[in-house]
Amino acid sequence: MRFVAITSCPTGIAHTYMAAEALEQAGKAAGHDVQVETQGSAGSAPFDPAVIAAADGVIYAADLEVRDKDRFTGLPFVDVGVKKAVADAPGVLAAAVAAVEAAPKGSTPDPAAPAGGPALATKVTSNAGVGTRVRQWLMTGVSYMIPFVAAGGIMIALAFLIGGYTISDVTAADLIAGFDPLSADAWAGLLFVLGAAAFGFLVPVLAGFIAFGIADRPGIAPGFVGGTIAVTVGSGFLGGLVAGFLGGFVALGLARLKVPNAVRGIMPVVVIPLLATFVTAGAMLVVLGRPIAWLMDELTAGLNSLSGSGIVLLGVILGVMMAADLGGPINKVAYTFATTGLATVATSSGNPVELKVMAAVMAAGMTPPLGIALATFVRRNLFTEAERQNGKAAVLLGAFFITEGAIPFAAAAPLRIIPAAMIGSGLTGGLTMAFGNTLRAPHGGLVVLGLVGQPLLYVVAILLGTVVTALAVVVLKGLHRTAPQAQTAPAQPDTAQPATV
Repeated sequence: MRFVAITSCPTGIAHTYMAAEALEQAGKAAGHDVQVETQGSAGSAPFDPAVIAAADGVIYAADLEVRDKDRFTGLPFVDVGVKKAVADAPGVLAAAVAAVEAAPKGSTPDPAAPAGGPALATKVTSNAGVGTRVRQWLMTGVSYMIPFVAAGGIMIALAFLIGGYTISDVTAADLIAGFDPLSADAWAGLLFVLGAAAFGFLVPVLAGFIAFGIADRPGIAPGFVGGTIAVTVGSGFLGGLVAGFLGGFVALGLARLKVPNAVRGIMPVVVIPLLATFVTAGAMLVVLGRPIAWLMDELTAGLNSLSGSGIVLLGVILGVMMAADLGGPINKVAYTFATTGLATVATSSGNPVELKVMAAVMAAGMTPPLGIALATFVRRNLFTEAERQNGKAAVLLGAFFITEGAIPFAAAAPLRIIPAAMIGSGLTGGLTMAFGNTLRAPHGGLVVLGLVGQPLLYVVAILLGTVVTALAVVVLKGLHRTAPQAQTAPAQPDTAQPATV
């Protein structure tokens, strides 16, 4: 059979492409042709309409709403989360085959139909529980925020690397007045100004797309403006969350009002953006902004007052969170906490605790795939051939701070792999705090090692966590293997048998 598949995850980075590869490999193993369109953060290349017309069915492995879904009208389909495709691609493919076999023969897509263009996407399950929907709204905001984090954070980090911390004194006016292309400091200043501009969008983008997840397009304007006011009044990340939810619910409430037909046409264009933006931004500026800013100041002061065992414990907690679901919501909460804290201090010249938090989070996120990969090398007999091959890929993924490299192993044995990963990551997070490591880049792994404070100790923390993770994996998987073997081992004959080769 021929299948087309769409993969996408909230952040559009690792799961999107891991699911694509898993489905393609499962298709080859089963004798089916599976072609995948990855709707990740790098954009997507839409299927040729002829490819869709020739397909027998569709596989949606997506945590965001699929773009241009009407292209596949008439085709049998299965719809699963992206993690399901990573963990059990053969099972997803089998379900798709069953859907094709059970579907009545009907219309197929028109090969001449336009593929359509990219669109804003979110995936919020309307009949899900409140907790699930809140998580999906938050992840929508985070998914659109991360490109700004990466672009802004890495440019600022490179600026400091090239020009030193005094480069933070450079302004856009200085560059406009005169830019010397032969000066390293001029390039460092340019990187700093551009990175700071990108970081300035973090809170508005987070708020705007949380509101978008709640109310669709009517929520964008109140969310963005409310997030901008949150920055203006100094309420930061928490203010952005409040503005996003407030803007989304105000816009959703206005959209659900029953109004005369004469007014209905201008509601989404004029009335909803006007009223929702006024209410949200006005509330943030006059009522909510100052209390939230005070709370942020208190949290920051408390964070900066941590020392000794307190800051080490913070590192352990963040490390455990990074490994708890290996790229899922808990992992993203820790990562978002680190990156939004980094955004507030990235342009400063000191070493506040937020830089230590970022260092702990990245190191702890690198440890699970590296530790599991090491386990596949030292105790090969505990792993299948496929897992041993995945172990080789996990080395590269871990080195680049892609925690999701551990997911294929956790999917097969979650009760053994995840606790082992949490132990190693917790140790790494605590050690980086104890060593006083700092980091100004929000991503990159070993690529940004030059931007780490005390890099040799940082590597030591990662290596120790990697070794501990590997040992824990070996012990837990070894216990699981030996127990069933001891129960089912056949009795040995009394007489010796001739050896065979």
